[in-house]
Amino acid sequence: MTPEQLAQAITTALQAAVDAGEISVEVPAEVRVERPKDRNHGDWASNLALQLAKQAGMNPRQVAQLVATRLRETEGVAAVDIAGPGFLNITLDAASAGELARTIVEGAEAYGDNEALVGHTINLEFISANPTGHLHIGHTRWAALGDSMRRLLAASGADVTAEYYINDAGTQMDKFGESVLAAALGEPTPEGGYPGEYVQELGQKVLEQRPDLGDLPRAEGVATARELGYPLMLGLIQDTLERFGVHFDVWFSEQSLHDEGAVDKAIARLREQGHVYDADDAVWLRTTDFGDDKDRVLIRSNGEHTYFASDAAYYLSKKDRGFTEKIYLLGADHHGYVNRLKAISSAAGDDADKNIEIRIGQLISINGARLSKRAGNVVDLNDMLDWIGADAIRYSLARYPAETPLSLDGEELRKQSNDNPVFYVQYAHARTANVARLAQADGVDRADGFDPALLDHETEATLLAALGDFPRVVAQAAELREPHRVARYLEDLAGAFHKWYDACRVRPRDGEEVTDLHRSRLWLNDATGVVLRRGLDLLGVSAPERM
Repeated sequence: MTPEQLAQAITTALQAAVDAGEISVEVPAEVRVERPKDRNHGDWASNLALQLAKQAGMNPRQVAQLVATRLRETEGVAAVDIAGPGFLNITLDAASAGELARTIVEGAEAYGDNEALVGHTINLEFISANPTGHLHIGHTRWAALGDSMRRLLAASGADVTAEYYINDAGTQMDKFGESVLAAALGEPTPEGGYPGEYVQELGQKVLEQRPDLGDLPRAEGVATARELGYPLMLGLIQDTLERFGVHFDVWFSEQSLHDEGAVDKAIARLREQGHVYDADDAVWLRTTDFGDDKDRVLIRSNGEHTYFASDAAYYLSKKDRGFTEKIYLLGADHHGYVNRLKAISSAAGDDADKNIEIRIGQLISINGARLSKRAGNVVDLNDMLDWIGADAIRYSLARYPAETPLSLDGEELRKQSNDNPVFYVQYAHARTANVARLAQADGVDRADGFDPALLDHETEATLLAALGDFPRVVAQAAELREPHRVARYLEDLAGAFHKWYDACRVRPRDGEEVTDLHRSRLWLNDATGVVLRRGLDLLGVSAPERM
């Protein structure tokens, strides 16, 4: 019996009590069950009675008793106890609990998918770094968490689009062009420009495309160097993200908003809605009407658009493309953006509490990391990938909430020991694969038999309960935008599996006949492998079969 099937059984029991006139409540569309922290309290628990007591005008324990009486008659339910103020503690019989192993294996990689966010159309924007240099440690946290969030949202039924906003307009791109031109002509890096070996390499590649670069008027040379260097730099960023296992559905150019007139159209649109005014030779958006601490300039007195004007146009672009929910994942230095982005949302006619969500990630540091000569005076993501590896970085970043400042030890992340969480979880998966290989060599074949009632060892009950909790964990992690819940779950699952492995043999001993007990345990082993692999994939981490 899966948690979903048990939840349906509880709903059926409640509905029967309502139909019998024993209780008058509106039967909820969804009933949730959770694993109790103490296994002595059963396999699953529900607080349904506490939720309905006020509506029913009854004591919660009375409500619980009405449900428990009928639930005890459900096939596969061994016991239902009422605890504390009215919690339902439910124990499944071994056969019903063990059947989950077959459900997981036969569902394979779809296990864990759920419908918690069906109907949600989400634009998820993260990283959005300037295309003027390599990705560095400051971008790494949201690269890992953002991509994991994308995977979780999709697994929970959302229609999600991962988007990278390319900040390819403005003065930083002019400085980039000046830096590439200087490198091409063998000149020193201009003041405020971009250092690093990569700029020298870009300069040489640009010069190969335009040997006459030095003969052009300076302004034209800068523009040409910027135009030719930009796609090269963007390609390097995309290559790094591919190494890191991060996928984007859309690469959206800020410059395209200006080229297509979208910025001016957005300002006119907001003016029509009564939110734009003129003062001091500038054009302003009245963001104080929506909780911002001051109004924001859209067009300066010199006629130049501000970055805020681009932000407004970009938000309206997302809205016009049909994204009812926009999630922004921003760096630690972007706290000031929260109120102004919410103000844009409200000015655009959206509900800032529903249509826009802004998450701020705190700073991270990795002890032992060195500044990169290639990228300049930063800790380059490529260097970290060479040193630590994508799996260890992604998993370690996924283990902690984004709002927690984080310091990691690079050498510890490289260790192959059970003290290293990513190794501990990956090793558990590799062990399931090894058990399956050796069991097959011993003649243990899942197809020859499965008796879930035989999975009655204490460690098997614990392992099955953990496996059954996976869809709930995925749904909750997606709804709360907290991938760390999956990482911590995987560590608990790995621990339960290792204890089971030590207590229960899948392979027959020398001379022992292969029985349904061995086969049934192989189903449980393989089910654990499915969930470990699926969970690691949601974090963008590989699941090796040999370690």
